[in-house]
Amino acid sequence: MGKSVSLHTLGCKLNYSETSTLAGKFNEKGFALKEYGESSDLFVLNTCSVTENADKECRQIIRSVLNKNPDTYIVVTGCYAQLQPHEIASIHGVDLVLGSNEKFRLFDYLDGMEKKDLSCIFTSPTDEISNLDYAYSSDVESRTRAFLKIQDGCDYNCSFCTIPLARGKSRSLPFDTVTENAKKLLDLGYNEIVLTGVNTGDYTYKNGSPDTKKLIDVLLALEKLNVPRIRISSIEPNLLNDDIIQLVSSSDNFCRHFHIPLQSGDPDILKQMRRRYNRDSYLELINKLNEKLPGAGIGVDVITGFPGETDEKFSNTLSFLENLKASYLHVFSYSERRNTYAVTLPGRTDISSRKERSRILRELSNKKTT
Repeated sequence: MGKSVSLHTLGCKLNYSETSTLAGKFNEKGFALKEYGESSDLFVLNTCSVTENADKECRQIIRSVLNKNPDTYIVVTGCYAQLQPHEIASIHGVDLVLGSNEKFRLFDYLDGMEKKDLSCIFTSPTDEISNLDYAYSSDVESRTRAFLKIQDGCDYNCSFCTIPLARGKSRSLPFDTVTENAKKLLDLGYNEIVLTGVNTGDYTYKNGSPDTKKLIDVLLALEKLNVPRIRISSIEPNLLNDDIIQLVSSSDNFCRHFHIPLQSGDPDILKQMRRRYNRDSYLELINKLNEKLPGAGIGVDVITGFPGETDEKFSNTLSFLENLKASYLHVFSYSERRNTYAVTLPGRTDISSRKERSRILRELSNKKTT
């Protein structure tokens, strides 16, 4: 009888897409795919490390799997594994920890899947992360929607974020690969393709010629393929340009939905976050979207409790969001992340204030969605 595997994902749509690709590789190797929670010979956890809660959830899941089936061979990969491999390896029962470069070479490291007393760790330094694996599908939300990875890594270095440390510099899939993978998804019967990446709007592919492909070129190519529904998972406000807005407004193939990170509505906090826009330019963008695309869905990321966020500065964010014509808010409480600039800043906000401010913004989000 062949081996069985179950997989589980924490974090973003990009992680889900990559986990789906791993599942496909296991299927090709003859593994029986089990649902998360079912007993299996092998368990793979693809982790996130955006917040401290993500780290805690990772540890809880590993312990839960081992409590049900102590003989399961445990593999942990993803951002948390890249950033804190020894922390994960210290969890009793973890067998293999793989970093970002090693994730899609998983089968090179399984080594018979025999549990040992000590974990094996395989991670590359961040400046050596250069691979860009062709993850392109996921059935997570429905049988009609698929996630197409077109980009990985990030060059922005926001002061609170560990993603550049975990995934390396920004790099984009070859343009022809993107279109080929989109065709595969259409052949599989998917009606909606969601473009994913760490910084999807930063898609830039140059194949040794002056012809540089950008996100707008990807969108035009998918429209030409007549993909019924095309969606961008998330896009930075400074990268959502007039060409993209015009294309979405003039075509029936695009979902009129944008998820656009704000993070703070206070000018000083935005500067400390090292974001690449200001409050006025963000407001101008949202107003333009509402003018060009009436009724569009607009989601907004926001972080509460960033260092230096006084009651007054939080009030600035609250007031800004109350008056912003957005559909919903995706609210995070700030988490101290090792090796980020933000942890060195003064004015630490206490945990209770972070939670209360998050509660207030989630209530505001509920009002916007009703």
